[in-house]
Amino acid sequence: MRTTRPGPRSFDPVVVGNRETDAWAAYYRHEWRAFLVAAVGMVSAAFGMPPHRTLAGAWYVLRANQLWAPYPDNQPDAARSYMRRFYELVVLDGGLALDPARAATLEVEWWRIHRAHQHEEAVTEEQLEAALVDLYSYVYGAEPEAVRPAARKRVEAIDLSDRWVEAGCHRDDPLLAGERRALVASYAALRNAVERAG
Repeated sequence: MRTTRPGPRSFDPVVVGNRETDAWAAYYRHEWRAFLVAAVGMVSAAFGMPPHRTLAGAWYVLRANQLWAPYPDNQPDAARSYMRRFYELVVLDGGLALDPARAATLEVEWWRIHRAHQHEEAVTEEQLEAALVDLYSYVYGAEPEAVRPAARKRVEAIDLSDRWVEAGCHRDDPLLAGERRALVASYAALRNAVERAG
């Protein structure tokens, strides 16, 4: 049994993966209240911040995603601004040493590559994986090759999510359950890499 409090180096991959799956499903269904509830659980489990910072952080994640969601007329600069505020809270909590602006840039960059991959055949899963490796290795201070298995599993989850969206975003679709398993596996691989990085 894990006795340490949740945090960026001691998170439970099952909890984080499940909450993120809930957030993704709510995002694509534009169920913003459900997204916020899932984001609170995800931020709490992944970063272990105090309740007031968790709620503020979840709100910033919600706003960033709402600003990113419209296609093609979204607001990437505003989305980055909200994610920078989120990472500022992470830094305040002392769990990770990073530049919030750089982390936000890397976060929204993988969003951009994913969206391009959805609409342009020339943008590959390998490019998406590389963007996730860049984000993970920077945020957690881990070697790129150590976080690659987590990025690869996340790309698998993203592919399942995209197929779920194309199929109509039904909550009883087995693709959603597959996405959930892949995200949990991704977070398990990430936690292993983060623990080794110390």
